[in-house]
Amino acid sequence: MKFIATDVSDTRRKMVDMATTQLDRQGFAIDRYFYRSHVTYEAELENIVFKSWLYAGHIGQLANNGDYFLLELGEDSIIISRDEDGQICAMHNVCRHRGARVVEELSGNRRAFVCPYHGWAYGSDGALKRARGMDQLAGFSRADYGLKKVRFEVFQGMIFINCDPQAADFAAPLANITRQLGAYDLANAKVAEAKTYRINANWKLCLENYLECYHCSSSHREYAKLHTLQAAYEKVKPLNEAMLARAEGVTGVAGIADKYRAYYNHASGFGTCSYHSRYALYDGVKTGSENGQPVAPLMGHMRGYDGGAGDFQMGPLTFMLNYPDHCVLYRFVPRSLTETDMTLVWYVNGDAEEGVDYDKEKLVWLWHQTSLEDEYIILRNSEGVNSRFYQPGPYHPEHESTCMEFVSWYLKTMARIAA
Repeated sequence: MKFIATDVSDTRRKMVDMATTQLDRQGFAIDRYFYRSHVTYEAELENIVFKSWLYAGHIGQLANNGDYFLLELGEDSIIISRDEDGQICAMHNVCRHRGARVVEELSGNRRAFVCPYHGWAYGSDGALKRARGMDQLAGFSRADYGLKKVRFEVFQGMIFINCDPQAADFAAPLANITRQLGAYDLANAKVAEAKTYRINANWKLCLENYLECYHCSSSHREYAKLHTLQAAYEKVKPLNEAMLARAEGVTGVAGIADKYRAYYNHASGFGTCSYHSRYALYDGVKTGSENGQPVAPLMGHMRGYDGGAGDFQMGPLTFMLNYPDHCVLYRFVPRSLTETDMTLVWYVNGDAEEGVDYDKEKLVWLWHQTSLEDEYIILRNSEGVNSRFYQPGPYHPEHESTCMEFVSWYLKTMARIAA
């Protein structure tokens, strides 16, 4: 963990003024202030992270009644469970008595969540079942003290949560990528592996790194051998056009190549980003693996390898890169001013059997290797932008265009916050 000295003169007024000033420098990276300010970090949690739709997990993690898992977010914890009636629930992991966490293990199966402090017991749906001795308190009703609910949406087997009770609808934006994502039948897919990389850097540095491929050719040599995204579009335009022309015929999925773009400033509601595009792999490459060859059975409704990959975004901090034989989900979660959890989830066909249909090490190799490389460059980036001598430079107009979209949305959000 990198420690950053607190600026005792920092205020929300300063934050708003800095964001407003930065908006006049469109096309340039943001000032180091936004990676160092404790005031800004708290405002980000309150106004961005806890008001956006975030990937929590997959329904496969809740196969049985009583199953649950936790989503750790900032300093908070959220319980995602399947109750005794088989219904999915989401709730804050905070006892309604004195605030102790009622669950410590990251996943498991329980008929009840019992607070270890004073023994208040909650059902797997969060309803308060027992509050020892509280019948002595006049007017006390268990119905008033269930675990606080969190909004959630299940889309093609993936569970998304939003801590804002007034959050914008997410179902309609997601519906625009139903056909494209539906090709992989994620509702019936299997989570083959999940890894969380704790990056000792501000969450925006991790996200900005993901949103641009300007660094791909220099920092990710193995990735760059396979994916045309690392090259200038005009240079690989013939490969992309050929792939898009054959995509439906080869995969057997109508509309798989249809592009949809509604993220950040263009989203229909705050924190409801939805995006899909398909781009080409280089000739002879079928999937994202060490040698570019298949590492698992075809996903869902896919019928062949078209030499392409699907790029998806669902909410501001969740992304997927989907190959015909496996899918890789990325999620970025702030844990502190200088710590970010970068979680990767690898999906395979639901019928695939480890050791028979796929080798886990071969399946995860490319993106595990790429993530380790990302960690290295993000840490170097963090050290540099925290220098008092750092002066932001211009973004690349093509390779860092999505980065610019995010920064514009971010700054507009921060500039609107009441000082």
